[in-house]
Amino acid sequence: MNIIDDLRWRGAINQMSDEDGLTELVNEKSVGLYVGIDPTGDSMHIGHLIPFMILKRFQLAGHRPYIVIGGATGSIGDPSGKKSERTLQTMDVVEENARKITAQMQGLFGQDGSFKIVNNYDWTSKLSLLDFLRDYGKLFNVNTMLAKEVVASRLEVGISFTEFTYQILQSIDFLHLFDEEDVQIQMGGADQWGNITAGIDLIHKVKGSDAKAFALTMPLLLKADGTKFGKTEGGAVWLDSEKTTPYEFYQFWINQDDRDVIKFLKYFTFLSEDEINELGEKIKTAPEKREAQRRLAEEVTAFVHGDAAVKEAQDITEALFSGNVADLSTSEIEQGFKNMPSVDVTSEKRNIVEWLVDVTSIEPSRRQAREDVTNGAIRINGEKVDDTDAEIDPSTHFDGKFVVVRRGKKRYFLARVKD
Repeated sequence: MNIIDDLRWRGAINQMSDEDGLTELVNEKSVGLYVGIDPTGDSMHIGHLIPFMILKRFQLAGHRPYIVIGGATGSIGDPSGKKSERTLQTMDVVEENARKITAQMQGLFGQDGSFKIVNNYDWTSKLSLLDFLRDYGKLFNVNTMLAKEVVASRLEVGISFTEFTYQILQSIDFLHLFDEEDVQIQMGGADQWGNITAGIDLIHKVKGSDAKAFALTMPLLLKADGTKFGKTEGGAVWLDSEKTTPYEFYQFWINQDDRDVIKFLKYFTFLSEDEINELGEKIKTAPEKREAQRRLAEEVTAFVHGDAAVKEAQDITEALFSGNVADLSTSEIEQGFKNMPSVDVTSEKRNIVEWLVDVTSIEPSRRQAREDVTNGAIRINGEKVDDTDAEIDPSTHFDGKFVVVRRGKKRYFLARVKD
C-alpha cells in the first residue's frame, strides 16, 4: 500500500490539489514536504499533532519532511479559525515559544538528519516593505483573497490588514522552500486550504504554471459525540510534560470511547491495518478489557514522551487501582496525585486521629476518624493503619514531601509537606 492509499484508509485526507499528480510524485521519488506551526504558545497540544503525525508517516516512508516554525507569521496572527483579532505577542515571547516548540519537534522527529526545522523569520525579516509590495503584493488579487474562506469568514466582524496579509506571508514560505529546499508539498489542517492554495498560485505565477507544487489537508477530527477532538473539561492536553504529565497524557488516551478508539488508532499510531483491525475485533468481543485503548495510550505516549514514560504511567495506574502506592517514586506520586484532593501539612509528628481531623480535615470528626481507623478503612502511604494510637510521621516516605491517604476503597488524598 502506497502512502496516499494508507492515508486514505486512515481517513486522514480531506483535500488534495491535483490528486493524480501528487500521488504520482510521491510514488516516483523522495519528495520534500512541510507543515508549519506558529509559536503562539510555549507548547503544542494534541490537536497540533494531527498534521505532524502525517508528516512523520512521510518521513518513515523515505520522504524529506520540513517543519516551519512561524517566527514571522506567528508575530502577526493567522485569522484561520478565529472570529476576532489575535492578541499580538512581543518578539521575545515569540522567540522563546519557538525555541520550546523546536525542542518538542526534535523529540518527535529525531535528530538523525532525516528532517529539517526552519524558521520563516529568517527570510521574511529580510524583506523591505517595498520589496514585499512590489515582488509579492502585486501578484495577489484582493478579490481572490477576499473569496478565501479564511478571510471571507471574518468579513462580517472585520479583519485587520495585518491578518489579511497572513496568506501572503504563508505563500512566500512555500515559494521560498520550493526554491531553496525543493519542497513541493505543503500540508495542514482543513482550515489551511485557502492559505496553502494561495502559495501554489504564487509558485505558478513566479515559476510557471507547470511547476509541481501541491496541497494536502487533513479533515477536522470529531469525536463520536460530535465535539471537536482535543477539547476536555480540564482544558488542553499538552505535549509539555510540565503542563500535562505523562500519566495524565496516558490517561487521556486510555479513557477514550469505544466508538472513537479505532479512528484514533488510525490517526495517532503507526500500527498496521491488520493490527488495528484485530484491535477492532477485540472491542466487539471483549470491550471490558479495553485492549484497544491501552494500546492507543501506549503508542501515543511512547511517541511523545518515550518508553520510560509509558512504564511510569502504567505503574502509577496499577498502584492507584491496587492501593500499592508505597512502591511509587516521589515524582510518580507528584504525577498521579496532581489533580486529587490535597492539603498542606507540616512535618510535625501527630497522632493519626488528630492528624486526620485537626491537620488535614480528611475526616469530619474524631469519632468518625476513630471508627474508620478501627475498621481498617484508612491506609497511609499504602499501608493499612488500624491502631488509633498510631503516629503519623510525614518524613518517612516519598523524600519527606508527601503523605498519601486512602479512605475506603477509592478516595485518595494527598498531604503536601511544606516545611
